[in-house]
Amino acid sequence: MKFTKYHALGNDYLVINPQELASELTRKAITLLCHRNFGVGSDGLLLGPLKSMRCDFGLKIFNPDGSEAEKSGNGLRIFARWLWDEGRVGTKPFSVETDGGIVSCTVEDDGRNVTVEMGEVIFERINETIAVEDQVMTICTASVGNPHCVVLSELPTAALAQKYGPIIEVDPLFPNRTNVQFIRVIDRNTIQLEIWERGAGYTLASGSSSTAAAAVAYKLGLCDPDITVQMVGGEIEIELNEAFLATMRGPVIKVCNGVIADEMFETLVTIQQHPHCGRSGRLE
Repeated sequence: MKFTKYHALGNDYLVINPQELASELTRKAITLLCHRNFGVGSDGLLLGPLKSMRCDFGLKIFNPDGSEAEKSGNGLRIFARWLWDEGRVGTKPFSVETDGGIVSCTVEDDGRNVTVEMGEVIFERINETIAVEDQVMTICTASVGNPHCVVLSELPTAALAQKYGPIIEVDPLFPNRTNVQFIRVIDRNTIQLEIWERGAGYTLASGSSSTAAAAVAYKLGLCDPDITVQMVGGEIEIELNEAFLATMRGPVIKVCNGVIADEMFETLVTIQQHPHCGRSGRLE
């Protein structure tokens, strides 16, 4: 089975063409493929192109725990770059259907950057407080086709995200779990994020998280509509209009092409039964 690996600011995905599949891609198989010790290793898997009645291309997005994600900003940029590398698209905009809605993508700079029209950001809770173990946190929740909980923080750190992110992810407020962003507003056009992704854990960057967090900052009047989002992996540019339609622009880097050996799947049951294997399929 062939694959191509890319990363978008350190957030890496495997792209697999469904025509490469000899059988159904199961949840256990996805977990193994994304495993950094027993598989190829990635923050998720993109299955496409799929047929779409409404768009140029369809796409399925999977988290490293095998669950399905409705939308991924970094994943969409990576998929757009793969389409460009395969000669399926040029420099004109094209549409992609995800479970989280339809987006328009444009590949730029010889594939090095991609702009994605992410759609409307929908707000649910604004400046509510929740108790998270020993902390009371102010949160805002928003959907970009997938759920996000934005936590206002004076000093977001990796340790903060890793401690409280997994707790908030499964809070009863979020029956389908949620992505979590810890945000600091630096100035009218810049925010800093630390990210805990649903089904993936701590990640260096996230396109949909950047979109949701930037929209919240704009909604609260803390930022102007053009916002640079700073993350551990790098920066993404978010542009919003008065209707909270969001456009995201960021880089994509190709890592490699490869072929997955059949014998890799022989370890699948062993990994699933390992006593220290966590939800994401990584050994903890």
